[in-house]
Amino acid sequence: MKEQQLGLFADRTSSATLRANQLRLYFSSFAYVLLHGLHRLGLTGTAFAKAQSTTIRLKLLKIGARLRLTARKVWLSFSEASPYASDIAQILANLKQHPAWSPPG
Repeated sequence: MKEQQLGLFADRTSSATLRANQLRLYFSSFAYVLLHGLHRLGLTGTAFAKAQSTTIRLKLLKIGARLRLTARKVWLSFSEASPYASDIAQILANLKQHPAWSPPG
């Protein structure tokens, strides 16, 4: 709970209306669920396996990349000078082992 409040800004309920604050808390809760899934499925076997959400957000999610969309693929192009390039490659390989949706059959 503390990690969600501090790392994902769940304690910021500074909006004027109750609905706006509730929506902010929904977004924070959804971000926590996504980050927990990334931590559980993608970060095993990397240097970030025991990292907190703040570290994951600052070092892995707030990086510059070029995004190119085609009809069938999504291409991410990272800088060659990225210090976490090998970790990102390992995370993507870990996530490929757990597909979000498997076709029936």
